[in-house]
Amino acid sequence: MEALFFSTAVVALAEMGDKTQLLSFVLAAKLKRKAPIALGILFATLANHFLAGYVGAWLARLMSPETLKWVIAASFFVFALWALKPDKLDEGRKLRGTGVFLTTLFAFFMVEMGDKTQLATVALAARYESLVAVVLGTTLGMMIANVPAVWLGEALADRVNMKVMRGIAAALFVLLGFLALLTEAPPRIE
Repeated sequence: MEALFFSTAVVALAEMGDKTQLLSFVLAAKLKRKAPIALGILFATLANHFLAGYVGAWLARLMSPETLKWVIAASFFVFALWALKPDKLDEGRKLRGTGVFLTTLFAFFMVEMGDKTQLATVALAARYESLVAVVLGTTLGMMIANVPAVWLGEALADRVNMKVMRGIAAALFVLLGFLALLTEAPPRIE
């Protein structure tokens, strides 16, 4: 449960103002079909975060528990700083005419590559034993942040203080960094 809870909370907060959330606004405005957009986000996130989680679990097997603890903690501290920086979406990208679902699936998967939430998924999967709980949690966090962006669009963006959300996300990453340091070896939690 801890893996699911932390994964959900970290990603939901870190996603506020993130480029994938901005992509959700753009897709909703241009494609106007909310259900296929939401499904595209779901499947792209599951695929992307399962891949990231698998990499995290693999890295955890390669390192000693003490080294892993320090790498995970350092990663969370870097993510805390990264969370404070607002993202921007590249304006030059064209949306293909392949259908709303496939356009969303492809765009979301690609934009999420190397994103802080994908890298956080790697770190969370390295920290927690349950890959399934981490991937479900990070995917749920993405859906919590992005589905309202699709349905409520700009009205939601104007009401949510993104600076406060980024601050909360950064604080949560710092907390996870300290928890990783305080955890006895091995740092993976079932």
